[in-house]
Amino acid sequence: MARPTDTLSLLKDISNGVFTQISYQSRDTEGTQSPIETLDRRRGSCRDLAVLLAEAARTLGLGSRIVSGYLSDAEESLSGSAGSGSTHAWVEIFVPGAGWIAFDPTNRSFGSRNLIPLAVARNIAQVTPVAGNFVGTNVDLLSMEVLVRVESASAQDNPLLAPRGGADIALV
Repeated sequence: MARPTDTLSLLKDISNGVFTQISYQSRDTEGTQSPIETLDRRRGSCRDLAVLLAEAARTLGLGSRIVSGYLSDAEESLSGSAGSGSTHAWVEIFVPGAGWIAFDPTNRSFGSRNLIPLAVARNIAQVTPVAGNFVGTNVDLLSMEVLVRVESASAQDNPLLAPRGGADIALV
């Protein structure tokens, strides 16, 4: 007879399964693979892994949403990181009694450590980190630079932060 498992342990196991079975592959092209494509190819970007995990949670009847933001990784030790301030995607799953919990299948982690959220939606297309058009010639220089500085702050030090106790991450 199988032993019952709690919801959080089950979700950790599923997220770890995505991490161990699907290889991370950086991809600069637009769009996201479907969960079936990701499973068939056994590789994907952070957004592909996030979509796969979100859909897996939904098949269990749990609410899930895609989060787009930045990965805080000064040591550059996390997958999908090109240093502190790398754009990143992960999942938040609603666990009854606990609320929304962040799962990052790209880095085999849960909780919001190292994650700076900017946009949240049900569908990955609604949280595109960078979108736009360029009109110019092929000799025009097109570049973009994002600088994210992460520092510990409290509401005492910065009145713009909501009082939450402990240290918060501030996007400067």
